[in-house]
Amino acid sequence: MLLSRFNGRSKLLVRSLLCGTSGALKALDVFHRQQRLDPDMSLSPLLDALCRDEVTCSGTEAQPLTVRPLVCLFPALFKQNLLSFIYLVHTVLPRTTVLHLLKCLGQDLHPSPWVVALVRQLERVIGTSSDPPLYTPLCSQRLKALAQHSGGFGGTGGWAVCFSSPTESDSPPEPGLSELATKRKRTSSSVTVDSDCEETGQESKRRKVDVHGSGCHNVDQCSAKETAGSSESEAPAETPCEEPQPEPGAPCDALPEHIKISVLQIKELLESQTEWDQISVEVVKVLNHCDPGQVVVLCSMLSLPDLPEQTLPNLCSSILAPALDFSYSTTATLIKSLLLQKVLSLSEPASRCLVTAVTSLCSRYPRPTCDALIGPVLEEKDIGNLQAELLNRLIEGCLDSHYRLLVLQMTFKISWSEAVLSVIHSLLDSKLDFSEELFTQFSEQLHSQGSQFPKSVKFAKLMLTVLTKYNSHVTAAHKHSLQVCLMANETFLKKSLQAALKRISHT
Repeated sequence: MLLSRFNGRSKLLVRSLLCGTSGALKALDVFHRQQRLDPDMSLSPLLDALCRDEVTCSGTEAQPLTVRPLVCLFPALFKQNLLSFIYLVHTVLPRTTVLHLLKCLGQDLHPSPWVVALVRQLERVIGTSSDPPLYTPLCSQRLKALAQHSGGFGGTGGWAVCFSSPTESDSPPEPGLSELATKRKRTSSSVTVDSDCEETGQESKRRKVDVHGSGCHNVDQCSAKETAGSSESEAPAETPCEEPQPEPGAPCDALPEHIKISVLQIKELLESQTEWDQISVEVVKVLNHCDPGQVVVLCSMLSLPDLPEQTLPNLCSSILAPALDFSYSTTATLIKSLLLQKVLSLSEPASRCLVTAVTSLCSRYPRPTCDALIGPVLEEKDIGNLQAELLNRLIEGCLDSHYRLLVLQMTFKISWSEAVLSVIHSLLDSKLDFSEELFTQFSEQLHSQGSQFPKSVKFAKLMLTVLTKYNSHVTAAHKHSLQVCLMANETFLKKSLQAALKRISHT
């Protein structure tokens, strides 16, 4: 076992780096914890062990045994995570140690293109004399071809021609290229691009380059931003299609590197069709390290309002993991970005996935749900029975008495509609614990807004509930205002309402 070559602390870091695409972020978290326990902790033992020579079988008859650095015996994904991790912490590492590790990686017999790019990026960052390009010669040919076709901004052609099928190109395709069809089920349009033949297995995964206001003005800048992440390939970038823009004053470039890495990892998880595991919880944990502005930018970059509903259960299960406990502001931003637009745009009964997501988040985080979802839905003038039905499910199954009273108070600030009446009736059926002051405010709302519903059976039933279930709260002053409210009623329940009001006596 390769792990036996490391001491205890280094072994924990190696295990983290072996944890799939989230290895770099997980190793960074482990390193920070170790530093908190021992401020003098150093990564030198780990790097020295990785550079130690190991005897290994070469697999050839001419030379059955060979000597290579230990780091070369690890899989390509480990090397990518290791280099991304070192990029994040290189300021606390001795320069000579990092250079020695990069030299050892240069002895790899079959390096992946992405590892080569990361090595070159680190050499550039730590200030070596060489300044090689981060792209391969084959990629260089592709970039030149793109530049030649990028002049037609006035009409068809330009960049669109470069990303069209190979038969439309002016020059024959390179022999080392193959078509890679985009398979993402996203609302934005997609394009077909050519893929490097050096990509194999997991390294053939695509990643999308988010182009925001400032953007990348040359190849080196774009490459420098991408190599810090834990991307799996050296795939060409797609043209951005309807990519959401961050809030003004909070560009994605302002995010720390470890958050940028997490954004890429969460995107990959959201686009996958597999079940999420414990690693996904570690990735989502980055939200605990974001300030409110960063959470807004992160949600925008992930296009949370546009996520398909079938992805909600996996995402919510990670957000609701017992190990995580987000702040009010973080949870409110997540709920608003993830659920509000989906609830407001309902044109048919909410799907099982949406109902599960809303109820689970509301049960765990009731106050943020009230402020970020229930309140904004009530404030919308065009909500209908579908939205009211979903809110009623939250009221009946997720909110305790305190939060039900909070929702009732929210209705005092809006103009009532038939849908809002349904929500208020559901609140009253849950047997609210009224204070004298709150019931007075509620009776004033009945008096002021009741004139809109002279023929509404829903309003008449709501009044009947007040007069029967909450008659002990009705004072003489309340009785007078309610009597005035009943005079305008024109439904078949008017006599029942008047009889219920007469039965209320005061001592």
